Parts: sequence; structure tokens; C-alpha cells
Amino acid sequence: MLKQTVATGKTVEVAVNAACAELGVSTDMVDVEVLEEAKKGILGIGASDAKVSVTLKMTPALRAYEFIENIIKNMNLDASVEITEQDDEGVCIAINGNTLGLLIGRRGDVLDSLQYLATLAANVEKKGFYRVTVDVQGYREKRAETLRGVARRMSEKVLKYKRSFALEPMNAYERRIIHSECQNIEGVTTRSIGEGADRKIIISPEKK
Repeated sequence: MLKQTVATGKTVEVAVNAACAELGVSTDMVDVEVLEEAKKGILGIGASDAKVSVTLKMTPALRAYEFIENIIKNMNLDASVEITEQDDEGVCIAINGNTLGLLIGRRGDVLDSLQYLATLAANVEKKGFYRVTVDVQGYREKRAETLRGVARRMSEKVLKYKRSFALEPMNAYERRIIHSECQNIEGVTTRSIGEGADRKIIISPEKK
């Protein structure tokens, strides 16, 4: 991700806009240093463009990005880091490359830890809470689709055998996916039991 660039233009404003276009951000997301003012010259002789140095402001999104980027570099992984979405409330960061399974871990436990640490980095100097979502090679959507399938299959068993079934322990993010999917299935209801890492979902027949 390019964080700083130098650009020229007929005016400082034109130069800044060109630099922001290269960085892929709006003008309110950068700090500008004017290196050279534009000169009109005499009869066109001696005229020169304005020259500016434009640097991305250190935002919560950029702090999270740099944290992830440094982790990748220190682990000597062949991977790219990209901000795919960002707004005032949060940022989505994607990591792509080869053999990145160690960044995912067992059922995403390493990925969740990485996301948690990136969230801490993003919120160091921020009042309130800034949400950070980190994904590796599209793992989260693949996992979400797997969990939706689990919810549907277990709901079928609940309806068939008229009794409750417990799922394996899951984190809060995965439990929300199960709860959400089961809300669309008539005749079943869900609840969570247990504490911490042992917390899991029970799917039960809905009482009429």
C-alpha cells in the first residue's frame, strides 16, 4: 500500500488531487507539504509547476493495516495486505497469498487473535471503538457458508427426531451466524450455553 507520494501540477490544488488519485484516497485523508509553488514566468519563460509531497494521515485504519503488514514481514510470508473497505466506524483488511494456513489456525483461532491485536492497534489513540475485520484468502466467508450448512443440517435432525442437539463450541462471531441462519428455519429455536471457549449453541424444537 502506497502511503506517500510526490506529484506536480499547474497549481498546488491540481498537484494534491493528482497525488490523492495515485494513493486512492480523498484529500481529507492526507497531510500535504508544498515543496515548490507554481511559477508563471515571463511570457512563459521560467514557468514551472507546483510540487507537493502527500502523506496518508495516521488513522485507526492505517494503524491496523501497518500492524498486519509488519506481522507479515516479520514472518517472511509471501502475502499481500489490502484495505478492502473502510469508513468512520471500521475497516476490512484482506491478506492474500500462498500457504497462509498458519495465519488461520484451527477453525480460525489464529486469525481471530490476529484480528483482536489489530483492533487493539487501531484503537490506541481513538476515543470510542473502531471495528477491524481481518480475513485471509476469503476464509471467513467460506467458514460462514460451512456454518450455515451445519445450521441447516442440524435443524433437519431436530425436526426429524423432535429433540435438541448441541453444536461444538464456537466463538461469538460463529455463533451469530448459526443463530441468524436458524431464525430462517421454521420449527426450531436456538440458545447458547457454557462460558468462554466452551460456549456452544443448542438447537431445539420450537415450543408451540
